[in-house]
Amino acid sequence: MNDWQDVKNVVVAGLGITGLSVVKYLGIYHPHVSVRVIDTRENPPGLSELTTDIVCHLGGWCREWLAEADLVVINPGIALSTPEIQQVVQSGTPVVGDIELFAWHIKKPVIAITGSNGKSTVTDLTGKMAAASGLNVAVGGNIGIPALDLIHESVDLYVLELSSFQLETTQHLKLKAAAFLNLSEDHMDRYSDIEAYRQAKLRIFSHAEAAIVNQDDPCTFPDEFSGPVVTFSISQNADFALQGVNGQECLMAMGQPVIGCEQLKLVGRHNLANVLTVFALLHQAGISYRDGLDVLKSYTGLTHRCQVVEDNHGIQWVNDSKATNVASTLAALSGLVLKGTLYLLVGGVGKGADFSPLAPVLNALNVRLCCFGRDGEQFIELHPSAKLYDTMADVIADIAPQLTCGDIVMLSPACASFDQFKNFMARGDAFADLAHHYA
Repeated sequence: MNDWQDVKNVVVAGLGITGLSVVKYLGIYHPHVSVRVIDTRENPPGLSELTTDIVCHLGGWCREWLAEADLVVINPGIALSTPEIQQVVQSGTPVVGDIELFAWHIKKPVIAITGSNGKSTVTDLTGKMAAASGLNVAVGGNIGIPALDLIHESVDLYVLELSSFQLETTQHLKLKAAAFLNLSEDHMDRYSDIEAYRQAKLRIFSHAEAAIVNQDDPCTFPDEFSGPVVTFSISQNADFALQGVNGQECLMAMGQPVIGCEQLKLVGRHNLANVLTVFALLHQAGISYRDGLDVLKSYTGLTHRCQVVEDNHGIQWVNDSKATNVASTLAALSGLVLKGTLYLLVGGVGKGADFSPLAPVLNALNVRLCCFGRDGEQFIELHPSAKLYDTMADVIADIAPQLTCGDIVMLSPACASFDQFKNFMARGDAFADLAHHYA
């Protein structure tokens, strides 16, 4: 939207960190508009940070405000299918998200990443390696800082993680390069089927100059795309691939070796695919990934993502709380080097997922399956060792006396956290605290 003159009334639907960033953005860059906030929660996060001139309707919808709006900006947590929002859409009033506002505003280059798993690591590492080329890089979106809070005239490059929820309400985001990492069952409580989820993800390519896709996952390929489609793979030939060179595994870029895998500190095969994606994104954006190789060599990944939080008496405690779906837990298990017993903590809010793909992988491991949380019972049939607990603390208290050298205690729950925790970070922090106490 280049002409804001016709916009007098904006309704921000859903507060929280994203809604608050929208309100702040409008106050700075479009101070002439009237901003009102609707949140169905009585006391939403971010409420105390609003200035006193912002009027709020809390505890439900206000159809009158929605009907009067020239523009409605919805939080990613609110589905477009929500009846009150559908009524606005049908009336012809634009309904957008924060990323669409960002797209209207930004003139600098943008790289974006989506996928069911790995996108936070790819986004973070892309930003760090791009910065090694001397660029002023701003990283955020669905990770860390909301996109609208990143806006600054000094920024040379924006790197955004984008969720399917954010992409649903984004129409005009121009990207130098976009990556779709993988697709697996997730958010089936929001989408009618996995194809609807895929189509939401594919929106990332709508105005991208180059599409980075997973050669090992055909679902990531755009149905139609006019620009270059660049592939990555850790199992077959691709533009960016894994290959043996002089008896050692090496990450390759267009047939040329870049770095040996043994030089990386990242754990797990899935992280090799993540690094290849970073190479592809930077290359397509015209940024030298070789300038960032020293950064890559020292990179240990993100907190709550296969993070070793304690290693004492030969017992490793691994925090993979970010594994909120089955595919993410499968990725964590595929990268393990196991010398003793794996005590795997799973459970939480399952979001309607099918957990059965875990069974054959678990059967191939020396594992004790420890299930907890609201949907913990759904894991019991996956392995003979499975035991049900009420809480994560109950699990640790029970298994701690049994641990011996070579064992791994891993929280990789394949579920969301909000039955017992504020978010996956709080769950991971709680696990780390328990690890420090019992290790």
